[in-house]
Amino acid sequence: MSVYVNEKPLSQVQDAIDLIGDASYWHQAAWVAVRIEDLPAGFFDLSSGVAGDIVQKFAQYGMGLAVIGNVSAYEAGSTPFRDWVRESNRGWQLWFVADVEALERKRQETGR
Repeated sequence: MSVYVNEKPLSQVQDAIDLIGDASYWHQAAWVAVRIEDLPAGFFDLSSGVAGDIVQKFAQYGMGLAVIGNVSAYEAGSTPFRDWVRESNRGWQLWFVADVEALERKRQETGR
């Protein structure tokens, strides 16, 4: 299975559901890579619930989500966000990585 690199902004949860369907059906992808600039602003404010809603959809459909880009500014501004990134990167459902190449390396290392 491959990685599908999203090229459209996600503004709501329905966009994530549509992306999952597209990546799964048309591209037979196991992972979707989404750039930080294509995520809704609320994604980085954990209290908004946006991130949880989006990540939950990926989990429900059994697809991995990779957030591509530098999230260090968000981590510096929020201890809960920093903790979430650290724990997510230990798991298999959601990873925060610098770029697609880092995602591919992590997939090879973990067999995911």
